[in-house]
Parts: sequence; structure tokens; C-alpha cells
Amino acid sequence: MPVPKQKKGRAKTHSRRSTNMKITAAARSVCPRCGAVKLPHHVCPNCGFYKDREVIVTE
Repeated sequence: MPVPKQKKGRAKTHSRRSTNMKITAAARSVCPRCGAVKLPHHVCPNCGFYKDREVIVTE
């Protein structure tokens, strides 16, 4: 079975691994009540509602 003649450098290893570790933007959803952009499965920071009930009292 073939064996590498020399150890791969750190730069080569990091550049190969970096293609799989790209940071993607977080998913966004629209609040059905006020239409503001929010994170999915989170309370809307604009109106304070989550799943048709008020969780945070906002003015």
C-alpha cells in the first residue's frame, strides 16, 4: 500500500479543511404578525409574539 513520502504542511491541511468550514448566514423568517425579519423559532423582537401569543410585553 502506498505511503506518503513526506508529511503534508499545515497550510495544505488548513486550506483543504477550510472549504468545509465556511460560515453561512443564519436562516431568517418573517413574523406573520408584524412582518419583521426574525430568527426562526425565536420571539419577534419587534412585536414580542411567538406562535400567536404575546410572550414579551412591548409598547
